Amino acid sequence: MPPKSGSRHSFTFGTRDEAGRLFLSEREPYGYRELADTRRHTVVQGDSLWGLAGRYFAPLPRACGFWWVIADFQPDPIVDPTLVLFVPSVRVLTDVILSEQRRRAA
Repeated sequence: MPPKSGSRHSFTFGTRDEAGRLFLSEREPYGYRELADTRRHTVVQGDSLWGLAGRYFAPLPRACGFWWVIADFQPDPIVDPTLVLFVPSVRVLTDVILSEQRRRAA
């Protein structure tokens, strides 16, 4: 079964073993880009990537499921809970990160 559209796994390579089972490889994350419509979010107690995705990507169906976009979009790995997170706009998420052209390139 192929990954669903909008899944972070749709950007992986698939390889099959001798029995025909599909295994997913590593995926190439989108990564941070300096964009005019990128938002900065100062983390407060109780924030989670799941909750932030739901808030910032609210117009999209199942917005909370895009937590991985926020995690991938950081210039540095997330290790400090008192930091500022960079959140791409809904436009960048739908037109660039989830684009069919990027999926085919993966």
